[in-house]
Order: sequence, then structure tokens, then C-alpha cells
Amino acid sequence: MNVRGKKIVVVGMGRTAMALIRLLVREGALPVVTESGDGPRLDVFKQELRELGIPFECGGHTASTFEKADFVIPSPGVSPRNEHIRRALYDGVAILGEMEFAYRFCHAPILAVTGTNGKTTVTTMLHHLITACGRTAVLAGNNDLPFSAAVMMDPQPEFFIIEVSSYQLETAWVFRPWIAAVLNVTPDHLERHQSIAQYASIKSKIFARQGPGDFAVVNADDDWAGDMSAPNGASLWAYSIEGPVPDGLWVEGDIIFQSESAKNLDTEAAHLSDNPLPGRHNIQNALAALTMLRAGQFDWPRVLDGLRSFKGVEHRIEYVATVHGVAFYNDSKSTNIDSLKVALESFEAPMVLIAGGRGKGSDYGVLRELIRKHVKALVTIGEDAPLLEEAFGGVVGSCERAEDMNSAVQAAAAAASPGDVALLSPACASFDMFDNFEHRGRVFKECVCRYAAAQGDGADAS
Repeated sequence: MNVRGKKIVVVGMGRTAMALIRLLVREGALPVVTESGDGPRLDVFKQELRELGIPFECGGHTASTFEKADFVIPSPGVSPRNEHIRRALYDGVAILGEMEFAYRFCHAPILAVTGTNGKTTVTTMLHHLITACGRTAVLAGNNDLPFSAAVMMDPQPEFFIIEVSSYQLETAWVFRPWIAAVLNVTPDHLERHQSIAQYASIKSKIFARQGPGDFAVVNADDDWAGDMSAPNGASLWAYSIEGPVPDGLWVEGDIIFQSESAKNLDTEAAHLSDNPLPGRHNIQNALAALTMLRAGQFDWPRVLDGLRSFKGVEHRIEYVATVHGVAFYNDSKSTNIDSLKVALESFEAPMVLIAGGRGKGSDYGVLRELIRKHVKALVTIGEDAPLLEEAFGGVVGSCERAEDMNSAVQAAAAAASPGDVALLSPACASFDMFDNFEHRGRVFKECVCRYAAAQGDGADAS
């Protein structure tokens, strides 16, 4: 795509926008940046724009900025219904997303994943499994590395693995992944997408430009994803934990089978025990990744070796250590009651739960029966500790409040017995005690590792 000498208006100022601007500068374009907000958080971006000689405005969009634009590229968080973007579109200006633009400079096959939940785990797993096959891959997109930065790598890897959001798909027109998957569709971002039907339609755009030689992968157990089809001659594969599928992977007992409708046979592909991650949701995540790689004909024994060694995604039901028979897990990414529900359903062993932080006004009582079933002891932290104690104190064997994370780990260890799980799954935001959920998770792991080191031979740290 030749953008040399063309005026490109970038709407939004942030990490993704800055990666895009560096790509535009490399390609000889003339970018202009417009940002509706302002404040200290933008200082680092403003400084880089000054160093690059890129004009910018903050505190609002002016009509003159959009005049004579050849393209407008909104950041993913900027709605295409923004009045200036709609006016530019009305005037015949092309509107592209950052992912869509970067795709024009991608020279390697793409494995792309979208869905409401599980994207980060599946894409991280794909990266681990492909590298376990001895191939080079880069993980980019709706995560720490914008696609614009990834395509500037020299040389480019053999494969790009892209985590794709619905916001990115809104402005995708020719984006064509080799293998693409829709994991699930549940109500989310409806303030932007209006209805779940429209949200699902946008998710299905990940398949829109696929053709012969490409693979569309869907979760057959999800109502919305399972109804999606492969266009233009692409092959449709599915996965299911509930029963056989025509082409793809499915589970019976401990065995993962591959169905091949054209040959009318099922072959044993793997075992559930090959997947080290706990929980039903992680069986689905593993099936998604395995189905994509089976479709792509990757080296299967090495894929399974990679799966067995996969440690999961940091702060998402992440194994930390086993101390005197008690397994400690870090689920600091749990910032709401839905995340806590998933964590509680992921273990059969009795559980000591560390929960609390800055609440979001949720009704903790909806989890009362799950807590009764799975949790033997509760350790509370943070601002919502009293509310958690009120909701769950009567259904657990013991309840203790901790002033800091180290005290919480010590209390959980004291309440646990060999064979139990000690789980940090706060169901709350972290900002009352920590910078963010990552900071909270790191502190938890440091406290567990200090405790494990003090126990000597009784510890098996990861």
C-alpha cells in the first residue's frame, strides 16, 4: 500500500497509535494526530511526536485537522460513529483500522483469534506451541505488541498470531488470516455494538476475506460462534467438549478425537491430561488452539509436547508453587464476580480463597452456593473485605481478614491442608492496595515464593 506523501489522520494518542505512526513515517506518509483528551498521561506520547516532527492536537478534534485527508485511522478505542469520522466517510475519505493498515505490510501467514473470553490464553498458547515446533512466531494485536510494531520487524517471523478485538474488526476490510477462530460470543461492549446479534456479526468478520486454503474455526458449543460459517471456499473446522463435530476436535472421556467427515472416521489426537491448565474453560481454550494447529498441519508430536509444558498466562489461574502439599495459584486478573466464578469451578480440591479489593458494586451473594461447595476457608483483603465476609462468612469453615498480601498468604497457608488449593482470586479491582492487577499478582507470587523458601524441602516452586 503506497501512502508516501499522503495525509493520514490518526485519531487517538496511545501505545497502538504510536506504533502506527512509526510505521506511517517509515512508509513516507504525513500523519497528523488528533486526541479528544489531555493530561499528564499523554506527555510521553507528545514528546515522541515532537521528536518525530508529527503535528498533533489534544483536548478535542477540530474539523480542519480532517480536511484534505487521504485516510483516517481511528485507534481501536475510538468509535467509528465519532462525528468527525462519519463526516470524513461521508466526504469519501477511506476509514481504516490500525490492524487493517498494518496487514497491508504483513508478509507471513496469520493465525487470528477473537471472542469475548479466552483470547489471551489461546493466543499465548498458540505462540508457545508453534515455537515448540521449532518455528518462529510473534504474538501481537490486542495485547502488549501492536500489529503495526510487529510488521516492522526485520526479518518478519514465519507466523503472526493476532489477538483480535471487536473494535479492530469494525474497521477491517481486507484482513485475511490463514487460520482464524471465534471462541465465544457473550454480551459485551453492547454500548458500542447495540445488540449481541450485531456484536456477533462483527466477530464473524474475522472470516470475511478468507478463501481456499484458509481455515475458519468455531466453538460448536457456543450458540453464536457455532452458527458461523466459512465463506468463499475456506474450510470450516469446529471443536466441542459436548460431542462429535464434522471436522475438528471433540472430547469423549479423557480422549480428544479428530473427526474427518470426508473420510468418515475419528482418530485419537490427544488426551485431556496433556493439558496442564485447570478448569472447563481451559479445556475449551486448549481445544481451540489444537484445532487451529491440526488444521494447519503443524508437527503434532511437538505440538503436544508444547502443550504439556505450557504454564498458562500470568495472573490467570497461574500455578505458583506447592508448599507442604498445598498448591498456590495466582488469579489476580479476577476483577469481577464472573472471573471468580470461573476460578471456583476450575478445581475439585478443597480451596482456601484470598479475595477482596476495591469492589464494583456487585452482589457477591450470587456466588454463595459455589463458595459453600468449593471453599473451606476465606481470607479477605482490601476495601470490600467486610462485604465479602458478610456474604460468605456463614458458609465457610473459617474467615480471616488480612492487612496486606504477605499476611494473606500466611493466613491461607495456615488454613490449608495437604491436597488443598490456595487461590488468589480477588473478584475486585486492585487500586485500593496496588497499582494494577499485574502488580497485585506479582506481590502475591513474591509472598508465596518467600513462604516456600522458608519451608525448605516442603516446597516445590515453579
